[in-house]
Amino acid sequence: MKLRFLLLSLFFATTLFAQNGTVTGTILDKEFDNEPLPFANIVIKGTKQGTSTDENGKYSISLKPGNYTIVIGYLGYETKEIPFTIKANEKKVINYTLEASGVQLQDIEIVHIVSKEKESALLQEQQKAVEIKQSIGAEEISKKGISVVAAAVAKTSGISKQEGSSDIYVRGLGDRYNSTTLNGLPLPSNNPSTKNISLDIFSTDIVEFIGIDKTYNYKNYGDFAGANVDIVSKTYRGSGMVEVGTGTGFNSNAISQNKFYLQDGPNFHGFSNEPMPNNPLAGYNFTTSWDKQATTPVNGSFYLRGGDSYGIGSNGKLSFFVNASFDNGFTYKEGVRRGSVNTQAIAVKDFYRKAYEYSTGSNAMANVNFKINSNHNIKLNSMFVNSTSQKHEEFTGILDVFGAAQNGGGFVRRSTFDRTSLFINQLLGEHKFGDRIVFDWGVSYNMMSNVIPDRMQNTIIPFTWDDPNSRLVASDVNQSDNHRYYQEMSDDEIAGNFSVSYKFGKKEDNTYKGKFIAGYSGRYKEINFNATQINLFVTRSLFASQPTVDLNYLDGYFNQANLDAGFFSLRTFRGNVTNPNALKPQNYNGQQIISAGYGAIEYQFSPKLFVIGAFRTEFIIQDIFYDTSLKNGKTLFDTMEYMPSLTAKYEVNDKQNIKLAASKTYTLPQFKERAPFLYEEVGQSYIGNPFLYNSTDYNFDLKWEMFPKNGEVLSFTGFGKYIQNPINQVTIASATNDISWVNSGDKAIGLGIEGEWRKSIISRENNTTGEKTNLGFGLNVSYLYTNQDLNSQKVVEENPGTNVDFTNADSRLSGASDLLINTDLSFNKEFKNNKSLTATLAGGYFSDRIYALGVTGKGDLVDSEVITVDFILKFNLSKNIGIGFSAKNLTDPTIERKQDIQNVVVDSYKKGRNFSLSMKYSF
Repeated sequence: MKLRFLLLSLFFATTLFAQNGTVTGTILDKEFDNEPLPFANIVIKGTKQGTSTDENGKYSISLKPGNYTIVIGYLGYETKEIPFTIKANEKKVINYTLEASGVQLQDIEIVHIVSKEKESALLQEQQKAVEIKQSIGAEEISKKGISVVAAAVAKTSGISKQEGSSDIYVRGLGDRYNSTTLNGLPLPSNNPSTKNISLDIFSTDIVEFIGIDKTYNYKNYGDFAGANVDIVSKTYRGSGMVEVGTGTGFNSNAISQNKFYLQDGPNFHGFSNEPMPNNPLAGYNFTTSWDKQATTPVNGSFYLRGGDSYGIGSNGKLSFFVNASFDNGFTYKEGVRRGSVNTQAIAVKDFYRKAYEYSTGSNAMANVNFKINSNHNIKLNSMFVNSTSQKHEEFTGILDVFGAAQNGGGFVRRSTFDRTSLFINQLLGEHKFGDRIVFDWGVSYNMMSNVIPDRMQNTIIPFTWDDPNSRLVASDVNQSDNHRYYQEMSDDEIAGNFSVSYKFGKKEDNTYKGKFIAGYSGRYKEINFNATQINLFVTRSLFASQPTVDLNYLDGYFNQANLDAGFFSLRTFRGNVTNPNALKPQNYNGQQIISAGYGAIEYQFSPKLFVIGAFRTEFIIQDIFYDTSLKNGKTLFDTMEYMPSLTAKYEVNDKQNIKLAASKTYTLPQFKERAPFLYEEVGQSYIGNPFLYNSTDYNFDLKWEMFPKNGEVLSFTGFGKYIQNPINQVTIASATNDISWVNSGDKAIGLGIEGEWRKSIISRENNTTGEKTNLGFGLNVSYLYTNQDLNSQKVVEENPGTNVDFTNADSRLSGASDLLINTDLSFNKEFKNNKSLTATLAGGYFSDRIYALGVTGKGDLVDSEVITVDFILKFNLSKNIGIGFSAKNLTDPTIERKQDIQNVVVDSYKKGRNFSLSMKYSF
């Protein structure tokens, strides 16, 4: 009886199911050449039934016979309602092509809302691309609580950030091997010592996603071997929105200080620019307060953003997005800081350092997008960034183990305010002519200003050099021991990209087998660097009668009365007030012009095999004119570079790809590396080398990737780099062990493998309540082997007047960690009534890496391994209100740099833990 009842029930259930019909189809994206649109929302109006399109734009819904209306929508696109009737067992096909619009989904219950900032959408783009590419989008950035672009980039595989600087390392290759763009157009550097702009100055508030090309793309400039980081700014596509947010937090080290010292002069907001006094050599016109303090070293942030879009005519749309933000932060570090360590493991300088740091970041962006019609689009971006760093450092201990304060008692205090102002303007366009021809263009004008106004340094020593307890006097050892320093740098650049593509080989389904691309890129840069240092030179002949110095009241010594008494004098490297040119700044300036043309063919040889062959050539001019304390003159440089590249993708099946990339590129020396300018830090000086020349790079990548389902990926990449005539930072033979840059050997190689795994562990959805639960896991691991030969004789022969004696015959590449790991575990819960909770635990690890190469028997300077852990929690209380909490650097590891062979720690400190609370309100 039970068996009969069971069979009868199964019969009726099967009959009812068989009577259902199916509505199915494909949704295309008109904004992207009618490509399939993944993650579009498909809703049956008036019901709870709905789904999203898959990665191929396809959908399918089972329905009982009847009359329905299907609603097709995508965030920022038009909403289309299509009535239809379905019969029992019928398969109803409804295809549609969505077009961007200012109209939002209204009066319907949305089952899924997914924008192109989503991880899953970017992974889908990665899967479809022929090139080997990687991206991190706004969703992942928000989930991991990342506030600046540099930290976001460092979360991707094979990339790490150097502690204490803005440099990122990609597969062991540092600043000189990488490039940075905004919407595909180049950005200037904000630091004369680096090629790339600091990614720390860009707030993630303005980011839609960050694209990272670790293989060469023929559309990028050829000065590449590591990666090109392209920041894609937000483009608004929806209806009106305004959002305001604020936050507060603290650094555990900073908040624990009873007194948090700041440099005298700069203000809270970071828009200061202290001018040099008039006639500074004619009399003592400086004041030096070393007792300025922060009331409470608590971090803060604020942002305001909004956007809207409007329909114009039958097909046009105008949209805009604006964002303004300000944030500041306090940090404190303390620990050992040693200068040059000799082969007997003796540190010539041996300090204990305390560093009080205060930073600010102000961002303002306006973005206007005008879609004239479905074939023509113009976009305008303007962005202003003001970034400052204020550092007050105190060093106590041995100034010179063989001379001044040899048993301790020496004291150096330096305050540095560094401000960068960047104004970016871009105009971009895309124009389609029929089905075959597309013309893309973009032009930019960037203005960058970097100033260090009134850097203050004082050096105090015991009157009796070998007695740390004797009275204190101003140091007379070097002219620059006590000084005021003023620096200005400007970098103005005009750049443009122009390309046209033509499709050929039309197939039966109206797609094309091939595409030909031709283009031109050009950039013209003018750079100007001025620096004036006024030395407060203590008179050595009067050392015995020098007054005692009070560390907390240096104006008691450095004043007009003591200047008149002859205890010290004012002079620049050109001399004192008697020289009419004494205040003429040290200067280098010049121009860099790169003019590039390229051509490429993309072709589908079979349903599974896609190939891109390209060739790019660049004519490069880099002229530098200099007048410094070392010499004056000019160095002129021009060269032609030829760069072939090949990229291929083989689709094993609809879930797996094999990709290959090979290319030839180059590495260009930077202005400061070639200009003979002496830049002095506490315990270290740097000098340029006009004899530097290009390196040549050969790059190879082979990648396997699998996309099990939406939002998941498993991939492995093997890669190799071969660099001819690599450039390295080295210590040269000099009285002060200056650091310079040389082509250090004949070749360098890098071999490695990267793995990435993103997995959805739990994914549940309640169709009745709309609640969703997701638990996701991410892991990327990189292993790297590098080696370069070091040739002292080559350096001597190629660089007259420069002598380098490498300790080792070969070495790893500077900045290269053997092992890099990033991982995260993220939980997301969406409740009813627009409530949601996201919690993310993220960790990172990098192994030991070389900071600088060893010379004259001294070991390499090596940064020790570091493990970090962050926790981020975000809770949306309603559609309008959200709160967040973050706890970062929970492990608080010791940051340590050692000189191997001698096994001496030369730098060591802890950064402290960072905690913050935030709130946002949107309407």
